Amino acid sequence: MAVTRRAVLEQLTTASDSETRETTTIETIAAALEADERTIESHLHGLADCELARIRSDGSVRVTVTGEELLELELDELVIVDPGTIHPDK
Repeated sequence: MAVTRRAVLEQLTTASDSETRETTTIETIAAALEADERTIESHLHGLADCELARIRSDGSVRVTVTGEELLELELDELVIVDPGTIHPDK
């Protein structure tokens, strides 16, 4: 089964913390979701484009406050749209 961006965001929220700035790695998230690291990395970049994740220059990643708050809404359906889709000129 394909890994969704929501699943990656949920795992990122479990493995990191915006308040303490605790980070995790792509490898850790990929292992937890039993997914390919390239797929996870692609999803994380999409989440970062939407300000839901932060990717540091050393490769570590963490959820943002916005990402945590989005999941706290407990919506049945969650659509995360890549900003490039809405504004392709940016």
